[in-house]
Amino acid sequence: MDDQSGSTGTPGTSEFTGQGGTPPPPLPPPPSAPPAPPRASAAKVAPERRGRGLGWTIGITLVVVGGVLLVLFLAVGGFVSRIASGAVSAGHGSSSDSAIQLQEVVKQEGDKHERVLVIPINGVISSSPLESVGHSLVDLLEEQLKQAASDHHIKAVLLKVDSPGGEVLASDDMHRLLADFQEKHKKPVVAMMGNLAASGGYYISAPCRWIVANPLTITGSIGVIMHGYNYRGLMDKVGMRPEVFKSGRFKDMLSGEKREEEISQEERDMVQRMVDETFQRFKQVVGEGRTRANALNLKNSDSANRGRTLNSKWADYADGRILSGKEAYELGFVDELGGLKVAVERVKQLANLDNPELIELSPLFDFGHFLRLFGKAQARPVSVDLGVRLPTLRPGCLYSIWTMAVP
Repeated sequence: MDDQSGSTGTPGTSEFTGQGGTPPPPLPPPPSAPPAPPRASAAKVAPERRGRGLGWTIGITLVVVGGVLLVLFLAVGGFVSRIASGAVSAGHGSSSDSAIQLQEVVKQEGDKHERVLVIPINGVISSSPLESVGHSLVDLLEEQLKQAASDHHIKAVLLKVDSPGGEVLASDDMHRLLADFQEKHKKPVVAMMGNLAASGGYYISAPCRWIVANPLTITGSIGVIMHGYNYRGLMDKVGMRPEVFKSGRFKDMLSGEKREEEISQEERDMVQRMVDETFQRFKQVVGEGRTRANALNLKNSDSANRGRTLNSKWADYADGRILSGKEAYELGFVDELGGLKVAVERVKQLANLDNPELIELSPLFDFGHFLRLFGKAQARPVSVDLGVRLPTLRPGCLYSIWTMAVP
């Protein structure tokens, strides 16, 4: 009985009893999976979204502010540059938008009382405004010559021509400006031909007192062209037929929609007469310009300074063919072979100069015109690649141009 009472207890627990009868500490509960993170509530996500939107707002604001500062910087910089460079308004001080702002640039140091104005004529001659200045090449030449006429320190003009020609009317306007300038102000103009001075490029050079060309210069191409396309055959293939209502039988002359048999011989003759008339004007400009220059140059006592006289058969070479500078010299179309150094020496001789300063009157960047570009919304033209290079001449317009040099 005593033994049984001594072992009284909860069954299965006697083995955990230590000496003294004190039970051991309870075992820790078995490890369980870590609790899942609480789900983010809408209240906690909202601040993150607001922070991202704030960042975009700050970024856009910085871009806008930077753009405004850049515009102001360009405006102030252009204004300051005009003042610092002594820019002149070739519009005689006019503040109108039509005045061309010219900046004087010294190309070669020399005597400031013996100045030579260098006028570059580059690219296709056109009456269309140049994107950089908003004025045409004709307007720019007119304003530069006005400045040369009013500045008594400018003793002569050096015309640097690198052009395949261009519009007949624009070429004729530039020719008149150069001829009148020499006649009224008695300041010689020397033309220096660069890589290319063909067709209209020679047209504007003809009235100059002296013409210098490199032996490899491409010149000549004396002639007139009117260019267009007849696409009626293509229209017939795709089933397209024009509907024309006109007031007279010649109102649609030169139209590309007419069939070959619909173009009358009378219409062809009228167009050809107009081309021939313009061509005769071209030959007149060449003949008169070279004759006038020869008359002035013959006054020089030194035969080497009398220039070249037109060959008696020069008109036979005025059939649109191109000439090298050497061939043009032999035929009398140019007076001297050489480059810029030769041209400058010739200017010094004709204007009696010792150490001339060469300057350019370059058009300034027109900030107002730059801003107007943002207001233009022009439809992009649809182009068709025919696999051939076609000249970019406007149909129905007369040109004095070497078409192979047109991009």
